[in-house]
Amino acid sequence: MTHRLTRLDNGLTIVSLAMPGLETAALSVNADVGARNESAAENGLAHLYEHMVFKGTGSRSARAIAEAIEDVGGSLNAWTSRDTTCFHARVLAGDVPLALDLLADLLTDASFTDADLALEREVVLSEIGEALETPDDLVFDHLQAIAFPGQSLGRSILGTGESLAALDAGSLRHWRDTHYRGEGLIVAAAGKVDHDALVEQAGRLFAHTPAGRPGPIEPARWSGGTRADAQKNEQLHVALGFQGFGPEDKRFDAARLFAMALGGGMSSRLFQELREERGLAYSVSASHALHADTGLLSLYAAARPKDGAQLLDLARRIANDTAATLTPAELNRARAQLKAAILMGLESCSGQADWLGGSLITWGRVVPAQEVIETLNAVSLDEVRAAGAAMLQGPPALAVVGPKAATLAA
Repeated sequence: MTHRLTRLDNGLTIVSLAMPGLETAALSVNADVGARNESAAENGLAHLYEHMVFKGTGSRSARAIAEAIEDVGGSLNAWTSRDTTCFHARVLAGDVPLALDLLADLLTDASFTDADLALEREVVLSEIGEALETPDDLVFDHLQAIAFPGQSLGRSILGTGESLAALDAGSLRHWRDTHYRGEGLIVAAAGKVDHDALVEQAGRLFAHTPAGRPGPIEPARWSGGTRADAQKNEQLHVALGFQGFGPEDKRFDAARLFAMALGGGMSSRLFQELREERGLAYSVSASHALHADTGLLSLYAAARPKDGAQLLDLARRIANDTAATLTPAELNRARAQLKAAILMGLESCSGQADWLGGSLITWGRVVPAQEVIETLNAVSLDEVRAAGAAMLQGPPALAVVGPKAATLAA
């Protein structure tokens, strides 16, 4: 299967992959804009914008949008990250034109009324409240904040009550006019799709989208430090972070393999030593998160408060030992896990559409899965060890949520 790609005069890209044997399709509009594009005063605007486009357009109410997609058995949703925003749909093949029409309507003709904004602001405030009461999510927001303090990359995607209160309908329109420009938008589709028909329809629907790129992002500046949030929970949630590598760094794949070997599965060193051998935690993991210009290696565990200090000391020791003594068998296992995750994810049209759009935003081209597999196969044991050591020698960031958090973070 080979993808097809077309760029319109305004820079908007349409990329598609026809998948024989399917009777469904996945479509998305990927925007190269997220919470990192916000100023401090705009905190939460990217996410609020994503919510507000579903409140109605010049031709459809919120109910009409929901009924239009569900009348044909489809789904329509969106998400916001620090680097990107994605609006996506899943439909039967015959309803692809409807799905694209709905997506374009949301992004080109959203109404943004004050009445709708007042209601949706309350919805987002409820979402913030829920996040504050979910410690295993909150600890990662805290980790991001201390790793990148005073920067858009460190602020919460959801914003705060104060920042949301300062945003109005004019803020939403300005956000669209400034950041939703042709060169930063990618229409991705996979499944039973006709590329030429997509190009013709997208050309009409996005004809008035201005050319140009979204506004710039603030470059990442790693700091590190500690943050304690003494909540009255049963568990102590601990997240330890180190600066990782961005997508253009040659050590990126080695870093991913290191994180997988360290805490990516039940056979990983963190899981085996902290949970299986010592019973110090139920949830144990490590991962390497990717941003546009940097990465974040994080180690996470939830433990009984009395075990927090021992768990943290052991996690640090295990990480350093892994960088020094990772074995060929462990590397081969981590490599197999990563390759399987990639290939399994690409067996669905949604996975393929995500891959197409995500590749173009991250690397500026569609990266063939086989190229990624070959790159992972070529990473040596010494390179993975070196990448792990390089990350671990930098200043750490530590976030702790739960009882005795201040003691552990001291």
